[in-house]
Amino acid sequence: MRIAVIGAGGVGGGFGAALAKAGGDVTFVARGAHLAAMKANGLKVEGDRGETLISPVQATDDPASIGPVDIVLFCVKLWDVESAGETIKPLIGPNTGVIPLQNGIDAADRLVPILGADHVMGGTVGISATIDRPGVIRQTGTFMTMAFGERDGRKTPRAESLLALCKAAGFHVTLSDNIAVPLWEKFVLLTAMSGGTAITRLPIGKLRDDPDIFSLFESLMSETAAIGRAEGVPLADNLVASRLAGLQSNPPGMMASMAVDLIRGNRIEVPWLAGKVVELGRKHGIPTPANAAIFAALKPYAMGKPA
Repeated sequence: MRIAVIGAGGVGGGFGAALAKAGGDVTFVARGAHLAAMKANGLKVEGDRGETLISPVQATDDPASIGPVDIVLFCVKLWDVESAGETIKPLIGPNTGVIPLQNGIDAADRLVPILGADHVMGGTVGISATIDRPGVIRQTGTFMTMAFGERDGRKTPRAESLLALCKAAGFHVTLSDNIAVPLWEKFVLLTAMSGGTAITRLPIGKLRDDPDIFSLFESLMSETAAIGRAEGVPLADNLVASRLAGLQSNPPGMMASMAVDLIRGNRIEVPWLAGKVVELGRKHGIPTPANAAIFAALKPYAMGKPA
């Protein structure tokens, strides 16, 4: 199975390396020092799941040099969706599936006008990983999950083939017949984790035992779940309670990628996370004060460290 991974950061690098190790014909699209290090030394994933080294690694900064593939794992930051979507058109053959694995809930909708509805699937992942240094991904914790599927719920050959390869790669995978549900289940957790760890600049282990902060997490999740249900997504009644309970088993050093980007002075995805909840809250007439506070506090950093 030919797979192109667009963006070799924590998500693309972590899952792409696992699929390559399992026998997938994987090519990474990366850039800069990270790409140079991958070409020189391979791609290494290290951390709590052990170490994986893909060497030599297939990597390039030019999607057109790869040619049509079976699956594209689309892992760029949310502000790059449209521009990266245009650059991957040479990867698209008659049956190619493109699976956005970004944070947020709107990447697939944004790709459809560029690539066509037949090619865009849905997907979401659970992993705590980031680029530690050029050519090296560091993973915190052992959890590594993926859910994906066709947006209309069909079971297709491309989806079944990817499912088999993911199972061989050894991480937890689900082929969903209603991909909106796992997307929003993650979004409920993510708005709390990204907002809470970013606004405090602290990992979850230093936050979850404080009742005031825990109450903030609950408010962020509850608002997001209410928006998801207003959007027509059948979320379980106990979703917030189960996600709050799950925080207790997260590795204490875990931080959302947005918090890591904020600390590093990089651009952050807050307009598509807390900002998206606020936007949809206005659409449905649902108050979102907790997410609005996170959005307002982090908005000055949206383009990186203020000058």
